[in-house]
Amino acid sequence: MPDSISPTGDTMIVDMVRRFSQERLAPHAADREKKARIEPEIIRELGDLGIFGATTSADWDGSEIDPVTYAMALEEIAAGDGSVSTMVSVHNSPTCIVIGNYGNDAQKDRWLRKLATGEHVGSFGLTEPQAGSDASNLKTRAVKKGDKYIVNGAKQFISNATHPGSIVFFAVTDPSAGKRGLSAFVIDKTHPGFAVARTEEKLGQKASDTCALTFTDVEVPEDQRIGAEGEGYKIALSTLESGRIGIAAQSVGMARSALDYAINYARERKAFGGAIIDFQAVGFRLAEAKTKLEAARQLTLFAARLKAEGKPALEAACMAKLFASEAAEAVCTTAIQTLGGYGFLSDYPVERIYRDVRVCQIYEGTSDVQKLILQRML
Repeated sequence: MPDSISPTGDTMIVDMVRRFSQERLAPHAADREKKARIEPEIIRELGDLGIFGATTSADWDGSEIDPVTYAMALEEIAAGDGSVSTMVSVHNSPTCIVIGNYGNDAQKDRWLRKLATGEHVGSFGLTEPQAGSDASNLKTRAVKKGDKYIVNGAKQFISNATHPGSIVFFAVTDPSAGKRGLSAFVIDKTHPGFAVARTEEKLGQKASDTCALTFTDVEVPEDQRIGAEGEGYKIALSTLESGRIGIAAQSVGMARSALDYAINYARERKAFGGAIIDFQAVGFRLAEAKTKLEAARQLTLFAARLKAEGKPALEAACMAKLFASEAAEAVCTTAIQTLGGYGFLSDYPVERIYRDVRVCQIYEGTSDVQKLILQRML
């Protein structure tokens, strides 16, 4: 990437996304959760802003935002609504990145252009009921017959699957080759034999769909395979840096929103003749939370900066994802404690944000997996 990328990102883009988030996302986040859906008009507006094409080249109608700016924009979206930030994150990285980096021109023209403009919402089908962090344990099979593959199997915990668009998914093409027997494919969600079997009920991020999928004799033409046969595992792993930076940014954004609310509440709430923020027990707790949050942000931006400069960023991305996701839960706990009984009520946003942020320690690699990777790098 060019040296002109600022460590603080493109402030014009970030300011634009912040305004959108505070005006269009935050005021309706609670209602979005109750309805368990993200409005089509929000998706269209995000497409118009260029957010769905953030990780896509301008050659394919993307906005080609640098990694630092993208991380900061994702933080702003998450500060408005965690569910919407998950939709954006999954759509951009891994889905668009896989097609952009490994798809051929025909695939990019057919699928990536629509994804980049928000006409399509992308899904990423890797996880299965028995295979989460262990991506080499997939059971979904793609059997070659002539110039097509016949796919049968199931996927679990897949985001965005109920929205019109396309899905990048992975299946076993050579059962004898272990992790080198996986291949990547792309299909439209209207493809015959592909179905959303169930939309899960969840603790948080209820407006973001999380689905169980089935593939029943799905005929996938050979020209819809992404990359060479057997490259699926490599392709899946290639998205780890960007994906984990994105979850770290989400964590920071959601926690920031909760902390800001708690600080404002503590300034206004009176007890024993003064604002509770002036009591050391409350003020120190908020100061520690703000310090954790800023440390998480700086780890996230550091990883994004390495990515922007084309330097190895996996270690920094794992550290950022691990620290930010766990710090975010602690910050949200502090926010709830500051509001006292009100923090436990759904009338106030901090309890929803606490539930929304909890999954950040699970998806895109659990905290244990991040530690395992970091241990191996020592």
